[in-house]
Amino acid sequence: RDPVGETIEGWVRPNGLEIRKVRVPLGTVFFIYESRPNVTVDAAAICVKSGNAVILRGGKEAIHSSLALVRMINQVAAKYSIPDGAVQLVDTTDRAVVGHFLQLSHFIDVVIPRGGRELIERVTREAQMPVIKHFDGNCHVYVDATADLMMAEQVVINSKCQRMGVCNACESLLIHRSLSHHFLPRIAQQLLHHGIEIRGDSEVCRLVPEAVPGSEQDWAAEYLGPVISICIVDNLQAAIDHINRYGSHHTDAIVTRDLNSARQFQLQIDSSAVIVNASTRFNDGGQLGLGAEIGISTDKLHARGPCGLRELTTYKYLIVGNGHTRS
Repeated sequence: RDPVGETIEGWVRPNGLEIRKVRVPLGTVFFIYESRPNVTVDAAAICVKSGNAVILRGGKEAIHSSLALVRMINQVAAKYSIPDGAVQLVDTTDRAVVGHFLQLSHFIDVVIPRGGRELIERVTREAQMPVIKHFDGNCHVYVDATADLMMAEQVVINSKCQRMGVCNACESLLIHRSLSHHFLPRIAQQLLHHGIEIRGDSEVCRLVPEAVPGSEQDWAAEYLGPVISICIVDNLQAAIDHINRYGSHHTDAIVTRDLNSARQFQLQIDSSAVIVNASTRFNDGGQLGLGAEIGISTDKLHARGPCGLRELTTYKYLIVGNGHTRS
């Protein structure tokens, strides 16, 4: 549903002044991505549907596909009275051009970078307008002492192996110490069967001969491939502390049969999505019933989690009086 013009809330003051809080577009979005050419179409559609203009800057590997797609988009847009220039594509792969656009705060209202850490750090450092960051996805699954182990195995394997090169795939597995001798070898063999390299702490390496020693860098890594870090933790609080220290505030999950543990985990984990007894892969606009998304934000402002139509809007107050004056 088109969010533009939606009344978020409204009320009438005791003096008769009518107030409505209404959704409006952000304006012009500069979207930088190092991704598949289908993202060109997705981003253009979401921005236009939410009433925004968009300047697309895709990766050099797909420049010719993106150029062709934007030509087709604009041909169709003209038939439906969408303003000329609502969808534009930067037609050069020169990296210096990005820096130029990041200075145009009079013309661009928000920039959304979607790509590697180097890109996002550069945009955050140079942009003269607000940035909605789609940062690393170092997502965790914590298997609690009371977990249903068959469920835990299914959640871990799906979170890691269903699709590895995406931001909501599991990169780090935490296991309660009481499960180290029977669940750890079991899940390790499943991961190894799927071709996953295990980088573990000292206890993991002792119990799983195929594991290699991990490091501080591994606990914080987004691998986007067939590698996972595994650590043994003493209790729920240790798992929470580990995730909040090394995680990227994207998606973290707990497998548990203890309602209090589930509540504590969801309350204390500082991430855009905190999941109980389900795969990290569900932090996705379509899977959450939110529709298409332009990415998943790890920010707290202005949007957090899947960024769809509503997240590409802001609001303003519409106030109607009848000659009201303030005394």
